[in-house]
Amino acid sequence: MKLKLSLLLLGFLLFSCGEKPNPKIAVSLLINEAWEFKLQEYPLFATSVGRGEYNALLPDMSKEAHKRRLKTLQSILDRLNKFDPNELSVQSRINRALALHELKNEIARIKYKAFLIPFNADSGFHSDYASLPSQMPFQARHDFDNYIERMRKGPAYFRQQIELLKLGIQDGYTLPRIVMNGFDISTKSHIVNHWEKSVFYAPFQKRSEKIAPDQWQALLKAGQNAIMDSVVAAYQLLDNFLLNEYIPNARTTTGASDLPNGKEFYESQVQYFTTLDITPDEAHQIGLTEVARIKNKMEAIIKLTGFNGNFKAFLKFLRTDKRFYAKTPEQLLKEAAYICKKMDGKLPSLFKTLPRLPYAVAPVPDHIAPKYTSGRYIGARYGGIDPGYYWVNTYALDKRPLYTLEALSFHEAVPGHHLQIALAQEMQNLPAIRRFTYLSAFGEGWALYAEKLGLEAGFYTDPYSNFGRLTYEMWRACRLVVDTGLHSKGWSRKQAMDYLAANTALPLHEVRTETDRYISWPGQALSYKIGELKIQELRKKAEKQLGGAFDIRTFHEAILRNGSIPLSTLEQEIDNYIKRASKIEKAK
Repeated sequence: MKLKLSLLLLGFLLFSCGEKPNPKIAVSLLINEAWEFKLQEYPLFATSVGRGEYNALLPDMSKEAHKRRLKTLQSILDRLNKFDPNELSVQSRINRALALHELKNEIARIKYKAFLIPFNADSGFHSDYASLPSQMPFQARHDFDNYIERMRKGPAYFRQQIELLKLGIQDGYTLPRIVMNGFDISTKSHIVNHWEKSVFYAPFQKRSEKIAPDQWQALLKAGQNAIMDSVVAAYQLLDNFLLNEYIPNARTTTGASDLPNGKEFYESQVQYFTTLDITPDEAHQIGLTEVARIKNKMEAIIKLTGFNGNFKAFLKFLRTDKRFYAKTPEQLLKEAAYICKKMDGKLPSLFKTLPRLPYAVAPVPDHIAPKYTSGRYIGARYGGIDPGYYWVNTYALDKRPLYTLEALSFHEAVPGHHLQIALAQEMQNLPAIRRFTYLSAFGEGWALYAEKLGLEAGFYTDPYSNFGRLTYEMWRACRLVVDTGLHSKGWSRKQAMDYLAANTALPLHEVRTETDRYISWPGQALSYKIGELKIQELRKKAEKQLGGAFDIRTFHEAILRNGSIPLSTLEQEIDNYIKRASKIEKAK
């Protein structure tokens, strides 16, 4: 608190005196103001980055709160825009570029009323709330007091979200009804008849040594009451509302362009998720080009296997032959863990710096698994005692092929999300916005690039696994076509599913869940391939200009050393890296 007061006082002195403020200090203060405002407004996010002073709070999600946020965010943006980036140091320029990118998106989402749709097909505020047991600290008594307080505030928090959902129905901002099929699993799984059946009870299963036995009994009782009286009540409220009001009144259209001001909203999301100034049409065309290129590579592998049939027949063979599927959840998890451990041994040959934080392999929780993707990385709470987690979906094993498991593991764990995110959080002498902001174009682009690194590390020796790698790359190329098709070209859900099914070896269950994800999360799916293409472009540029002096480890260091940044900023940084490396080589 003293630090914040000192920064505020310094800021007042800088901006109120007659002399022109030091640009570096002034920009730093504005970025810190934006960061502190975000933590205050979104206490769940604050918890995830290790700021514990908000751990008893939940965000104010009223319509009035969003108006207030818009005013503050616009004020910070206007002040930050007044600074000439050429007057700033390299790091200050990067800080400013990232802050501007995030501020513009927050403003756009409020302006276009995206807050009236606080969830997508597989997650949302209600599933984020259910992650409290894994996101909060549980050591001292006050940690449990904060947790119990957050559970007690659940009904009021859910009621605020329901009020927004009602406004969404009234104003035409809802999820499409078609993607709500099976959505009730994510609410009904929390409506339990005993506290021990609730995921919220997990922190109470073992007493912390820092809490006396008599205090523990009181906390247990309070926790049990909070679960049954507040948590269950909150999910019952939401479940009833979804069943009786929301789903019957959800829109029957599909694309974001069908929302009020939908065309402009989607264009803003395309630019946010790609971090580039590109249009939906341009993204669509890039996708078509990539689909054609990757298709040729896939056809070549089919010939290599000796399969007697066309592309469509080969996809059917992969989807139906039992040899490609695990028989038990344990088998799938063990195979994923083995792949990851083998890649761990290859990392020193590819990277100069590795994160200290470990990661673990675990199943996707049951309460979200049916509509969840095949795998996902769940980052560790900063400053906590848990690792990062590579979640593997063990629901519907006959829909989780082993031939894509290497690509999935490299994407979600190492050298993909875990390595990149953990490194960013462990960086020293960088502001919090740089260590904890996640830009999809950078993070997902890196993770898709990481899938291909498996080739250089000696993986994908089996042609079916290599086909699985290509089907994952094809999947991301198809996303460019499908996402823009759905949200700017009038594609139907069936049209999108047919396109995915015809061009990838994804199981049809995943084709359906992925399509629903794209429908309910406009623009996000574009980030993967756009980001990967930019990183591949920058690598080719470095290899060409540096020739024999190119070092893959120093190149990766240059890519990752600044955290998650816009792609245009990344390009500037790699240009600087090439210049530095060239000078070093000439000096030898």
